[in-house]
Amino acid sequence: MPHAVSRLRTARLARSAKPFLARGGFKRERCTGCRLVFSHCMCALRPSVVTRAAVCLLMADIEPLKPSNTGWLIADVVVDTFAFGWSRTETDPALLALLSDPHWQPYVVFPGQYAAPERVVHTLEPNADDGEPGKRPLFILLDGTWAEARKMFGKSPYLDRLPVLSLQPDRLPQYKLRRSGRDDHFCTSEVAALCMNLAGELVAERMLDAYLAVFTHHYLQAKNQLPVAWDGVAHMRLREVGVA
Repeated sequence: MPHAVSRLRTARLARSAKPFLARGGFKRERCTGCRLVFSHCMCALRPSVVTRAAVCLLMADIEPLKPSNTGWLIADVVVDTFAFGWSRTETDPALLALLSDPHWQPYVVFPGQYAAPERVVHTLEPNADDGEPGKRPLFILLDGTWAEARKMFGKSPYLDRLPVLSLQPDRLPQYKLRRSGRDDHFCTSEVAALCMNLAGELVAERMLDAYLAVFTHHYLQAKNQLPVAWDGVAHMRLREVGVA
């Protein structure tokens, strides 16, 4: 069954007046399951992790169409992943219903310096200790370029009432598929892994990191018309996480 980002991509393509061509990308036919050319398909490696924490992706207009998008990887790995297209003038009623669902505690994941201090948190609310389970964490990730993410953060009134989770990573980003003007820019999949660590979802964190490394290898090998190193470090790590 197609996951949330795949369904969003299909809906976005249906509204397109012309085919989407990735800038600088290879033009060969791609697998619809992993967005890679068939010779480098990684669908057989797709993992799945059940977590208490969930991810909600707010995606800029053409982000679901980009082969290098890593929100897709989150939806592959984390079973409870939701995805919605972002618009300044229209909001999906299903998104508003999700954010109002009492089973979830939403957090907008964004640098704290861009939010009012009283909204900023660095840890999650503790689970209830009276025998009743607490609300499940729902990490809202703004998926787009840095400029798009700032626009989404500032022009989405329905997010204004929610706490802003400001991450304090102790590592450097490893993402290699797009250039960024910020040395501390983490891709969406890396941000999700940091969130899962904060939520105590360590298997999901390790799986997201390992799966991103495999995707990066396949993508760059395809771009450079080189074969996949199936016994390389990235694949070995993914296998190790899968049996841990």
